[in-house]
Amino acid sequence: MNNRHYIIVDIETTGLSKDRHHITEIAAVQFDGKTILKTFQTLINPQTSIPSFITHLTGITNDMVQDAPTIDQALPDFFDFIQDHILVAHNATFDYWFLNHNSIIHLNSRIENNILCTRKLANRLVSELPSKRLECLCQHFNITNESAHRAMGDVMATVKVFEQFLRLLKKKWIEDKSEILQFQNFALHNCI
Repeated sequence: MNNRHYIIVDIETTGLSKDRHHITEIAAVQFDGKTILKTFQTLINPQTSIPSFITHLTGITNDMVQDAPTIDQALPDFFDFIQDHILVAHNATFDYWFLNHNSIIHLNSRIENNILCTRKLANRLVSELPSKRLECLCQHFNITNESAHRAMGDVMATVKVFEQFLRLLKKKWIEDKSEILQFQNFALHNCI
């Protein structure tokens, strides 16, 4: 497993339900634990109107996505990018649900990649923080998110948070990717 890199990923959507809402943006970087090697970013035409509160939150407008690829057009390139690398996201379940749901519908395939969640890691590594939201982790680690609620902005912030977590894990003698994947699932009382 050590030959695989991490793919830090984030999506923006028209809402919170994978069944009713649609992806509007995907961003990802290939990260070897120290350096960003490659980037992937695309707006997605959700083929539905973006609610005004989502536009207010993300800055993504209907005009911006009008000529963007649809999700069925964008997913093959995204899968070429992620290959079999470990996917890392903040609140990874959300991103995974949307991406896997669309993969099943449009490509008749499932995401088989291992998934690491920086929120789960935060619960185990910085449990003293009252909130584990990405914004709060950025404040804790003095990280500036230049473009919060845009996919690449949140990806770059997650990379920096994940770097901090890799340092904390190293202090616990956890460096192997398979050990990190196991650690995120340990019962919280076993992580101290």
